[in-house]
Amino acid sequence: MSHPFDPNQLQFFLTIPSPCPYLPGRMERKIFTQLDPLDGPHLNNYLTHAGFRRSQNVIYRPACESCRECRSLRVRADEFTPGRSFRRTIRRNDDLSIEIAPAIATSEQYALLSRYLGHRHPGGGMTDMDFSRYEMMVEECASETEIVEYRNQTGMLIACMLIDRLTDGLSLVYSFFEPDDVDRSLGNYMILDQIARCHSEGLPYLYLGYWVPGSPKMHYKSRFQPSEVLGHRGWMPLESA
Repeated sequence: MSHPFDPNQLQFFLTIPSPCPYLPGRMERKIFTQLDPLDGPHLNNYLTHAGFRRSQNVIYRPACESCRECRSLRVRADEFTPGRSFRRTIRRNDDLSIEIAPAIATSEQYALLSRYLGHRHPGGGMTDMDFSRYEMMVEECASETEIVEYRNQTGMLIACMLIDRLTDGLSLVYSFFEPDDVDRSLGNYMILDQIARCHSEGLPYLYLGYWVPGSPKMHYKSRFQPSEVLGHRGWMPLESA
């Protein structure tokens, strides 16, 4: 039986200003609240649709004083057709085996994450993450969460994606992959694979988190079309936002 929750009784908090990781010279603030173990899945679903993003048992949304560039983006999976470049990416990864597993951290996943962070985000805030912190990231989440593992023909783990299940789709929380395997375009491939999964399961949307116009880090998300972004008038097509 589902556990009811009252969004009017939630306590929200505001972070202090800090440098924006996406747009140079700007400061960011976030509004956030905790996910309760009983209400977590329902609250995660409710707030994700309202533009929030989950990180462990905290769910947050940008609340910057002079900027509104961060916009929640979701792909219309039921209408998506991969173009030529994406079809090549899919073919290059035809040999991979895919397993959907419970959200349980393993040393194999952590070793892959460490290689990924050291190569793709050296000096970043997660670079010094130890296994216990990784375990918290994967397992301490009051939501319907799973981890998808991708292995090559030798059985080597080369990519992982942490995913939340919502009422109308899947929400991508975090992904990492083998940094030296550049020809596979694993980051794009995992998104394509989850779009196909949404389509096969009758889920209309794949939520990709925030898209920031003008940020090179976020440009890749706009390639997955058709998609929608959340604005003050609700969800609307990206091209008309």
